[in-house]
Amino acid sequence: MNMIRLYLIGITVLITAVLAILFAEKIEYKTWCDFLKGPSSSYNYWSVLKFKDMLWLFIAYPLLLGFGSFVGNLIYQKLFL
Repeated sequence: MNMIRLYLIGITVLITAVLAILFAEKIEYKTWCDFLKGPSSSYNYWSVLKFKDMLWLFIAYPLLLGFGSFVGNLIYQKLFL
């Protein structure tokens, strides 16, 4: 049963991550892929990153993924406990 719990949490985190990336692209925020590719593509990349992008990457995105894991655990509890 513990593997089912981990699987459900993993699936919900994955779905949450994909939706968050689509949302970030729609509102024109940098994603982790942009962030990691940036320094190799431009010498002056750090001046291109905005404060809102940093807030998204280091505050909002991890919170959303944590919320996804919470939802996955909640689904497990409702289905199997």
